[in-house]
Amino acid sequence: MKIAVLDDHLGQTDSVCRTLVSGGHVCHPFQNGNDILSQLHRESYDMLVLAWQSQDISGPKLVHWVRDRLPKNLPILFISSRFDEDKIVESLMMGIDDYMIKPIRRSELIARVQVLLRRAYPAKNSNEQIAFGDYVFETEAHRLTRAGKEIETTQKEFDLALLFFRNLGRPLSRACILEAVWPRNFKISSRSMDTHVAKVRSKLQLRPENGYQITPIYNFGYRLEQLFRGDAEA
Repeated sequence: MKIAVLDDHLGQTDSVCRTLVSGGHVCHPFQNGNDILSQLHRESYDMLVLAWQSQDISGPKLVHWVRDRLPKNLPILFISSRFDEDKIVESLMMGIDDYMIKPIRRSELIARVQVLLRRAYPAKNSNEQIAFGDYVFETEAHRLTRAGKEIETTQKEFDLALLFFRNLGRPLSRACILEAVWPRNFKISSRSMDTHVAKVRSKLQLRPENGYQITPIYNFGYRLEQLFRGDAEA
C-alpha cells in the first residue's frame, strides 16, 4: 500500500517511514502541509499518517480538505505529541480513523495501519499471501512455503526472512533489522542477530545454487541478493 506521512520533525517522519517500509508498504514523507496538499492534487494514496500540527497547516484543516475532496474510505491516522482528550474527540468527530501518541511504538504502528487498511480495502487484503518466486509468505498464519513445501520457522525467523525479501537487493543495517524485527528497546547481541540470520539462510536454503545469497556487509548489516545463472556459476 502507498502511504503518505506528514510530520515537520524529520527524525519522526524517517522513523515512521522505516517502520512502514519494513511492513511492506511504500512510504512518501512530507515535512509541511502545502507540499502534501500539492501532491494529493496529482497523486492518490491508500492511507495518510498526519501529525496534529505541521509548520504551515494544522492537521484538522488538512483532514477537512481531504474529507471534502478525496474518497471517503481513505484511512487517516493522526499522530500527536501529547494526550489531549478534547483534541482527540475533535479529530475523531471530523473524520480521522485512529490516533497514536508519541513516542510511536513500531509494532503498534504496523498493527494499527494493517487494521485500518484491511477495513478500508477488504478486497485487497483478503489474500494475505506474499510470493517471491517459489517462496510464499502467509502473513496472517505466519506460514512460509517454498515450492509448496512448508518451512518451519519461529516468529522472528519468519519476520526476518520477510524483511529480507521485501528489501531484496537493498542493504539493511543492523539498526534497521533490530527496529523491524525486535520490539522497541529490545537488546540483542550482534552474535544473536547473526545466529538468526544464519538460521534463515539455512532453513530457506538461501544459497547461490538456489538463486539467492545473504551477504554480510562489514560494520553495517546484511543484504539479500537474487542471483541469476551467470552470477551463481561465477
